[in-house]
Amino acid sequence: MAVSLGRTKESEHRPELYKVAASLAGKRGLLFTNEKLEDVQEFFAGHKKFCYARNGSTATETVVLPEGPLDMPHSMEPHLRQLGLPTRLKDGVIVLDGEHTVCTVGKPLTTQSATILKHLGKCMAEFHIELISHWTDNKLTILSESHMPMGEDEENTAENEN
Repeated sequence: MAVSLGRTKESEHRPELYKVAASLAGKRGLLFTNEKLEDVQEFFAGHKKFCYARNGSTATETVVLPEGPLDMPHSMEPHLRQLGLPTRLKDGVIVLDGEHTVCTVGKPLTTQSATILKHLGKCMAEFHIELISHWTDNKLTILSESHMPMGEDEENTAENEN
């Protein structure tokens, strides 16, 4: 996508598109629309969804499982044991042999803790789309400075101004 927009000022398809191309990295995308910027911002501001956190995400709360029976199907017991939970089957019911801290607020989740949280139905991540720039009529408007990389021209200008 970046190549089609133009990676440099000389190769850009339209003015200032090389800056948009430079910001396309990671989990970023492009939205093409004829709607007004205000309408698009309002639309995305209202569309947030909680989802399951992944490995490396920061825990938003501390989750501690108390000792005793777990409300899960008995067939899950071997999987829970593989995830590090001290479990056993007793009369077809999964029993946790001791209190277990799945995650602690502010600390990154491990693969095991993220999987356990998913089995518990605990959502700790929020999916949302953040608009970082707007390009129209050959002009780029930065909406979120912290997420836009600076091109070489801007870096040199910033260094020269200091």
